[in-house]
Amino acid sequence: MWYILYNLALLVASPAILTILLAKKRCRGGLPQRLGWYPPESAGRESTQPVIWVHAVSLGEVTAAVPLVRTLRTRHPGHRLIVTTVTETGREAVEQRLAGIAEHRYVPLDFPWVVSSVIQRLRPALFICVETELWPNLLRILSRRGVPIVLVNGRLSSQSYRGYRFIRPLMKQMLAAVTCCLMQSSRDAERITNLGAPADRVMCTGNLKFDQPAPHIDQPDSDALRNLLLMDKEELFVAGSTHAGEEEQLLDCYRSLVQQFPNLVLLLAPRHIERAAQIETAVAARGLAAVRRSRLTSGSASLKGPKVLILDTRGELAMVYRYAVAAFVGGTFVPIGGHNLLEPAVWRKPVFFGPYTDHCTEIADLLFQAGGGRRATDGADLAVHMAAVLRDRSALERMGQAAQQVVLDNRGALDRTADVITRLLHARVPIHDRQSVTMVLSAHKATMNDER
Repeated sequence: MWYILYNLALLVASPAILTILLAKKRCRGGLPQRLGWYPPESAGRESTQPVIWVHAVSLGEVTAAVPLVRTLRTRHPGHRLIVTTVTETGREAVEQRLAGIAEHRYVPLDFPWVVSSVIQRLRPALFICVETELWPNLLRILSRRGVPIVLVNGRLSSQSYRGYRFIRPLMKQMLAAVTCCLMQSSRDAERITNLGAPADRVMCTGNLKFDQPAPHIDQPDSDALRNLLLMDKEELFVAGSTHAGEEEQLLDCYRSLVQQFPNLVLLLAPRHIERAAQIETAVAARGLAAVRRSRLTSGSASLKGPKVLILDTRGELAMVYRYAVAAFVGGTFVPIGGHNLLEPAVWRKPVFFGPYTDHCTEIADLLFQAGGGRRATDGADLAVHMAAVLRDRSALERMGQAAQQVVLDNRGALDRTADVITRLLHARVPIHDRQSVTMVLSAHKATMNDER
């Protein structure tokens, strides 16, 4: 009944969906794949190797999935790895970070005939869904074809959880198709169980984002990017993954700070780089000089006085954090829920964030409790916190060390997740045989308990 209603709604909405995809330039190129039409050059290869299909909706999910995909390549070299995304930024991340390891495809639109066509072509041995990106027809058809479905790094924000509760009967049917749910925290595990996932198929394995490759901070490295951004005595304050409504507060914060710390340079990295012109206007309105990264030449960084760099290129933010004296992570001054607080922490940088951290509650709490992160209510409050640590460099160093230690202390989700996937691939148990699947998961839980 719920699937019938869902598919009727999808059919009614299909003209609007296709119109939106055609209207957006960044979506047109991937439209054939979204409709199940793959390039001819891949047509002859689908049946030569068993496929592990990983779905990661966008940049954040791809970032979490990269270490797992690399580990699966090492553990299962005979399998072909395909990573699907919804967004263009997700595609770029896959092609940059998993080149030669996995192939990229856009996920098919959730029309039954499109999904069936793609599954028939790929014939996956396993489907991995990253962070609760659940599509009813995709899960249902995979399950009917006997394909194991593993939810990894699963999380449910408060907003998502409230929304899913309104469609709990559909969620219960969808989650019945999932072989196992590997969740980030006990809160997430409890929430997905409340939505209908069988409790014996739910495990708390931790957050994969803690297992991002650790940079060798003491290893000599090329400082070409830093030299492009800064003059010798300048220091960089990086505000990453920002949204509308945040840049204005950050600019006011910077104007306050630069009066006390004249060598401080603000770098704004908007979550959506298409907003660069809008940010440039906001910078100019406050009487500050703006320099776009895409237009930066060797002489541009020598611009004297307070200045704001706008990171309007993709794929550089994680590295730019390396050159920061301190970092603010966006999506937290506005009710977005927060982005990746660990990207600056892994570089041993103090992490500042706002009150809206629903998407990263556990990480924000860990950073705060360890002294590696501070929560500010708004831009004015952030200026106070920033000024305090910029005046006390020993406190700044301690804060950065504490932030990095949080990352180091919470690793292990990668191995736990990969071990479950390996057990399922090797066990070859029928996915509808709940008892067999439960035995596999129970054996793994026992191993985890022994290791503790």
